[in-house]
Amino acid sequence: MKMVYTGLVGDVGGTNARLAVVDSTGRIRNPKTYPAQEFGSLTEVIAEYLEATVGRQRLLSAAIAVAGPVVDGEIEFTNLDWRVSEAELIGAFEFHGARLINDFAAQALAAPVLDANDLRVIGPQIRGAQGAPLLVLGAGTGFGVSMVIRTDRGDITVPSEGGHASFAPYDGVEAAIWASLRRTHGRVSIERLLSGPGLYALYRGLADVRGVAAALKDEKEVLAAGQRGEDALADETLDRFCEILGSVAGDIALTCGARGGVYVSGGIAPRMADRLASGGFRRRFEDKGRLSDFTREIPTYLIVHPYAALVGAARVLEQMEGSLL
Repeated sequence: MKMVYTGLVGDVGGTNARLAVVDSTGRIRNPKTYPAQEFGSLTEVIAEYLEATVGRQRLLSAAIAVAGPVVDGEIEFTNLDWRVSEAELIGAFEFHGARLINDFAAQALAAPVLDANDLRVIGPQIRGAQGAPLLVLGAGTGFGVSMVIRTDRGDITVPSEGGHASFAPYDGVEAAIWASLRRTHGRVSIERLLSGPGLYALYRGLADVRGVAAALKDEKEVLAAGQRGEDALADETLDRFCEILGSVAGDIALTCGARGGVYVSGGIAPRMADRLASGGFRRRFEDKGRLSDFTREIPTYLIVHPYAALVGAARVLEQMEGSLL
């Protein structure tokens, strides 16, 4: 019996474009990852994927999670030289409906429905406040932030560009790194440190502070050397990265009142899962002065599901298909 697919879901960032189809039971099928930089547009990627998976079969709708703010149904990617609109997708592929959503809004929609096997607890086992807001954040090509509000009528996402909020140094070392970045960029956002390029900026900043040479060439080398324990500066960089991530996560949790839980996602954090769980992240997450008792009661998780944003996009697709019937 031929498989019937009803919709397309996607997760498109500055590095990769992940696409999948959803079958008539709502299950995600045939996920595939494409290097985004090798394509001139999102429609090119989708066309290649659909040709390889469904051929001439027409899909009813599409929900695509994208890295950056969606304004009036259109996205100009933050870390990719692409622009696309929902109307363009409908015209190109004859969808009945198409929805572009912020990538971390999709992650936020996925968080409440992920299984325990899709999550790793960071810190103590704590039950989040029932019905309270949830927060999803993480570092990849950039730094994404989104909140989900639980209501009787369903989950509502509040996407943001929180990665572009100002970075607040925690100690003298981070203050020195902040000062160096400020001389270069004029303003230092969270994303300047909590991202792939930010990881390398942090490494170079620590090299300046310690008075040693920055011998590694990019963030990939820093991550690899730090994970293998081959380079003391790289090892310190990864520890400091996790600590800064904890501080930022705690700050945003306070801002959003995210007592339901904070979920860490993105392309970098799952690659240092043991380091995140080792203590520095949670210590800095909780260290909020007079509000430390508040953050101490918030559970923190690492999302380890490989396609969490696609899970969230599939929830959007389900809502869309209900409205199209």
